[in-house]
Amino acid sequence: MAAIEGSPLQTEIVDFKVPTGNNKTLFVCNILPRESEAEIYDCILKTFSEFGLLYSVRVCRNATVAEPGYYAVIKFYSALKAYRAQNVTNKQCLFQRIPLKVQMCTKQRTMKVFQERQLPLNSNKCQELANYYLGFNGWSSRIIALQNISDTDGCDENTQELVQPERKNIKYICIMEVKFINYGMSCRGFGISEAFDQDATDPLNFALKLGRAQKSATQKALSDAFQKILLVVLGNGKVSLQWSLEQDETDCFTEEELQTQLQVNDISWSQFEHEGQEEIL
Repeated sequence: MAAIEGSPLQTEIVDFKVPTGNNKTLFVCNILPRESEAEIYDCILKTFSEFGLLYSVRVCRNATVAEPGYYAVIKFYSALKAYRAQNVTNKQCLFQRIPLKVQMCTKQRTMKVFQERQLPLNSNKCQELANYYLGFNGWSSRIIALQNISDTDGCDENTQELVQPERKNIKYICIMEVKFINYGMSCRGFGISEAFDQDATDPLNFALKLGRAQKSATQKALSDAFQKILLVVLGNGKVSLQWSLEQDETDCFTEEELQTQLQVNDISWSQFEHEGQEEIL
């Protein structure tokens, strides 16, 4: 996308975190009633997706004291594209017979926890963002290690004999590598998942819990890997990559070192307490 004359941004950084800030959020009002909110949602999504990738769209009914109709809150990943969308669509009819009012949000209704720490995107959102800016063939991922670190709840410490547990604690750790093919860069992420199997006597249920724990660990590892890089979007539409402050020493280890030295004795779960959380609209 070419640079916009009068735009407050010509080059910006897009990270793999839940977007925050008024400059990425549009407030759309004067939306006429339709048969369903889903129809309005589709119209909003189709119209504003033309300007850039959207993180979220929320459609709400007007207050009872106001005229019948709806309003929408649209969140972009890019402040530049949000600015362009507002500039082009404001006071335009678009998908209805009367003009819409499109404004940048002036109030940020964000919980304190989100103000203190910008939360990472989940793995699906990370892939969506990477595909949009880098292309489907611009990056790849692979699992370096996926290890079961479950507690041995089924073993009696005195007799060292297996006993029937009431429930099993399932834990997995995953190391994922993401490569950015056109930039000669790669980074690694860690993910840990935990689940409890209440009925240890049901092997099918246990297998399902095991599979979900493995999937959750790989998803968290993928998300963690994307936190290590930043997308630098230039005014002419070109994209480059740079390291974020979250890059750590694990990216310097060889794969053999990670495979042979991966030992988990005690894990502080406080560092993962915010994993998987995202803004709830």
